[in-house]
Amino acid sequence: MPVTEVTTDPEALTMTLEAEFDAPVERLWDAYTNPRQLERFWGPPGWPATFPTFDFEVGGRAVYFMTSPQGEKSYGSWEFLEIDQPHGFTVLDAFADQDGAPLDGMPVLRMVFRFEPTATGSRMRNVSHFASAEALEQVVAMGAVEGATLAIGQLDRVLAGLREYAAGKGTQTEILDDTHVRITRLVEGPIDLVWRAHQEPALLEKWMLGPDGWRMSVCEVDPSVGGRYRYAWEPVDGTPGEPFGFDGETLLSDAPRRAVTTEHMTGTDYPSTLNDLNLEEEDGATLITLLIEYPDKETRDMVLATGMTDGMETSYARLEGVLATV
Repeated sequence: MPVTEVTTDPEALTMTLEAEFDAPVERLWDAYTNPRQLERFWGPPGWPATFPTFDFEVGGRAVYFMTSPQGEKSYGSWEFLEIDQPHGFTVLDAFADQDGAPLDGMPVLRMVFRFEPTATGSRMRNVSHFASAEALEQVVAMGAVEGATLAIGQLDRVLAGLREYAAGKGTQTEILDDTHVRITRLVEGPIDLVWRAHQEPALLEKWMLGPDGWRMSVCEVDPSVGGRYRYAWEPVDGTPGEPFGFDGETLLSDAPRRAVTTEHMTGTDYPSTLNDLNLEEEDGATLITLLIEYPDKETRDMVLATGMTDGMETSYARLEGVLATV
């Protein structure tokens, strides 16, 4: 995580976030002022951002929304007050409706971004100024500190580029909090093909097999929102183990970038998880990011202890071979 400190000051009516990066100021500036790059980190995990409007000039406005795993949208807007390339910019940040108009009764804050060089790269200092202590308390109570920390924690991969960030590292599992785990894997292949490989039974049956010695005995998929899926696996050729499977429902589908599904172990009363699949393509490679929400810490730890990461790595390595032949 690049975030080094988040502080609130009720007397000064400010919230300050500082973060350091192994990239020059100019690269950091690009990430914050290019809406397509900004979209890749501004929303915290599970709430990715979209900037349909980004008029980057003094007096101009940006409108964005963040989309939950269930498809709910939370809107915000920026009014650009000052621009000092590449050292920083200042905006009025407001909770907004879908047209970008500020919501009555919600705080409007002045947000100052400053970028400065360091011996190893750059530092970002983001100071939010509030009109009252009540407004500061309201935003903090809504999870602003935690959300901002998780969001900025995604910026390293944007600054570095996907290959430098993930190539050759295999399947990586990060515990974000008691109920959330993020899994990433870079695969060689275009995003459209990787999306198809997660949606089409004929392709799924070739790679989503886990460890060697298992076969997919059931692969039924309706990828439309509200549609259901069912997967089952069984051992072959004397491999030890008992057949098992998962079933669930598609909650959100935004081809070819995002699909959110529930996942339940078939035939059990175990609670479902929420699986949020996101795909990003750069230079012919696609980063697969799977954010899993567990019902509690105990379930999270139980699943991780099964060797899930190793099984997924075997499948993703197999996926790369499938992509090369399609």
